Amino acid sequence: MQNLSHDIERYILDLLEGEQEDFISLRRKELAEMFGCVPSQINYVLRSRFTPEQGYLIESRRGEHGYIKILRVTCGTSSERADHINELVGDEISFSEAQRLLKALQDREFITERERLLIEIALRNVRGIRRGEDSEELADLLKNMLGGIITN
Repeated sequence: MQNLSHDIERYILDLLEGEQEDFISLRRKELAEMFGCVPSQINYVLRSRFTPEQGYLIESRRGEHGYIKILRVTCGTSSERADHINELVGDEISFSEAQRLLKALQDREFITERERLLIEIALRNVRGIRRGEDSEELADLLKNMLGGIITN
């Protein structure tokens, strides 16, 4: 199953690379038939590998004339990147969500590995944060730290 998910992801990424635009439109049923799987497998790949944190937005319409539109989020200016990050972080975030977001930002080369590790250390030391709970303080600190890195 893992190889199938990887193959579907690779196919979609190759399609995106070959396009002039920052989006592609696909049909879930046709994609499932191409890979010999059920449409829910396509849904799984989209939900797990094409997330906003990873730089993608998914628009989907079900039915006979349904489609999937995969849009690659591009953030050219530092203010666009800062806005994108503020939206991803939101008003509250847990430490584990922050870690996942930081790893995704590193993968997208918004931040370096060193910056990710330093931010994680700082977030671990926020007092009064219970493990697994969302926190406004954590979100504010994360946005401020990332904003300082990305806009400079």
